[in-house]
Amino acid sequence: MKPKTNPILMDRLAAAAKEGKISRRSFMYNSMAAGVTASAATGLWTTSAKAEPKRGGLFRIGQHDGNTSDQHDPGKYVSFADIALAPTFRSYLTMINPDQSLGGDLATEWSASPDATEWTFKLNKNATFHSGKKVTSEDVIATLNHHRGEDTTSAVAAFFTDVTEIVADGDHTVIIRLAAPNADLPWIMPDYHMAICPANPDGTLNWQSADGSGPYKLVEFEPGVQARLVRHDDWHGEGAYFDEVLFLYINDPNARQTALVTGDVDAVSLLENKTMSLLERDPNLVVDNVSSAQAITLAMHVDQAPFDNNDVRMALKLAIDREEIIDKITFGAATIGNDFHHAPSMPYFPSEIPQREYDPEQAAALWKKTGLGDTQINISTAESITTGAVDAMVLYAEHAKAAGINLNVVREPNDGYWSDVWLKKPFCMVTWGARPTPDVMYSLTYKKGAPWNETHWENERFNEVLVQAKGELDDAKRAEMYHEMGMLMRDDGGTVLPYFPNFVSGRRKNVQHIGQLAGSWSMDGGRAASRWWFEG
Repeated sequence: MKPKTNPILMDRLAAAAKEGKISRRSFMYNSMAAGVTASAATGLWTTSAKAEPKRGGLFRIGQHDGNTSDQHDPGKYVSFADIALAPTFRSYLTMINPDQSLGGDLATEWSASPDATEWTFKLNKNATFHSGKKVTSEDVIATLNHHRGEDTTSAVAAFFTDVTEIVADGDHTVIIRLAAPNADLPWIMPDYHMAICPANPDGTLNWQSADGSGPYKLVEFEPGVQARLVRHDDWHGEGAYFDEVLFLYINDPNARQTALVTGDVDAVSLLENKTMSLLERDPNLVVDNVSSAQAITLAMHVDQAPFDNNDVRMALKLAIDREEIIDKITFGAATIGNDFHHAPSMPYFPSEIPQREYDPEQAAALWKKTGLGDTQINISTAESITTGAVDAMVLYAEHAKAAGINLNVVREPNDGYWSDVWLKKPFCMVTWGARPTPDVMYSLTYKKGAPWNETHWENERFNEVLVQAKGELDDAKRAEMYHEMGMLMRDDGGTVLPYFPNFVSGRRKNVQHIGQLAGSWSMDGGRAASRWWFEG
C-alpha cells in the first residue's frame, strides 16, 4: 500500500530546508518517511533549499583567532584567520566537498599507478591568477616544492619526505613520484597549507604578492584587524555569489556574538556553546552545529621534565573528567576523546580501544610514585582557542585536584598564542582542525621530525607502522595498524585528548547554503564566502 503523504510534516521540512536548518540527507530521509517518492523529494529539495543561489552583496564575517602575526606564506599558516582567508583568495588542487567527499579545485582529475607510488593531476585550463596570469603546472610544482627539502620552513614538510620528484607533463599536468606508496595523497592536497601561488622565473614561490587564483581577490589586508576581497570574475569554480567579502577579526566571543545579533556582521565563525539554545530561538538567526574531526589536545613536551616521565603523563590523562567537560563546557556539542588523535569520523577508527575513564584514585597513585607532591604544573590556554577554553581548563584543574595534582591554569593573550605559546611552552591547550584521514593527522603531528610535533614524542614502533599503513591497500590490515598506533599514542604519548568539538557557527537568516556543510573546518570548511549566498 502506498504511504499517505503527511503535508504538515512536509511544510515543516520545506521551511527547515529554506532556512538551511536541515541537510539534504535528512530532508530526503524524512520526506520519504512522510510518503513522498525519492524523485519528488529531490524536486522539493531543489525548490525548498533554493538550489539556485542569488548573486550580489557584501558578506561580512566575524572571524575568530585573528592575529597581528598572520601573513601570506602558506607554509606558515597557523591561525583560524589564516585558514578561513586562504581558500577565499587562493586555490588548491583538491577540496573537501560539503558532503565530506573529495572534490577537485584546480585539479579536474587525478589518478595513481597500481602501487600508488606515482600520482598524476590534470589542471583546469581555464584557471587564472588575479593578476591575469594563467595557472600552469609550473605554479603547482613551485607550490609543492615550497614544502620540500632541507631548507623548507613549511609546517607540512613531513607530507613530502617520500616525494622523490615532481614534474610537468605539459602546461596542465603534474606528476608526483614517491619513494613509497601513498594511497592518501589526493587527501593531503586540501590541507590549508597547500594553497597554490604563482611561480617565480627561478622556480621559487611568489607568495609575497598575495596573488591567488581563488574565488575572490584580496584588495586589503590588516593582520588581526580585517581583510577585504572582491569577486574574481574569471574564477574557474562554481560559486562566489557575493560581490565582496569582508573579514572582521573579532576575538572576543561576546563581541562577536553581539555583532551577529545586531546585524553588524552576516555570519560568525565561532559561537559560545552555552548560548546556542538562546540564539536558536532568535527568528533572525540560524545556528550551524556540525560534527567534525577537529580536536582539542593538551600537549606535553615529553622530552622536558616532568613530562619525560610516563607516570606523570598517565596521571594527567586519568585526572580529567571528559564527560563533565563535554556536558558543562561544550553543552553536548562534542564527541569524547581517548588520548589518541584519530576521530570517529575518520576511516579505520579503532572503536574497540577501551575508553579511558576519569580515575582520580589511580591518577593519585601514579602521582605519588613520581614524588612531585604539590609541585605546580602550568597549563597554558587562551579564549580564542575554542569556545569555553579557559573554563574547560579551570574545570580540569578541579578534576586534577582530586588526584592531588596542583594544576595551574595560565591564561595567555589571544594575539600571538600560536607564535608565542604553542610549540614553545611545555604544556598547553591546542585546537586542531579536522583532517580527512588518520595518516594525514599522524604524519603532520606525531611523526618523528614533523615540524608540528607538538609533544616532541618519538616512538620508533609508531613511526614504523605509520610508514607501513600509508602504503597498505588491504583495508583490514590497515585498520589493524591504526589500532596499534592508537594504543601506542594513548598509553605512551604526550597528548591528553579530552574531546572532538563540533563546529558551531552562526549566520543571519538571509544567508543561505545548500543544507550540507563540510566538517573539515568551521563555516563549510572555510569556504562559506564561495559557497553561500544572500536570499532574495
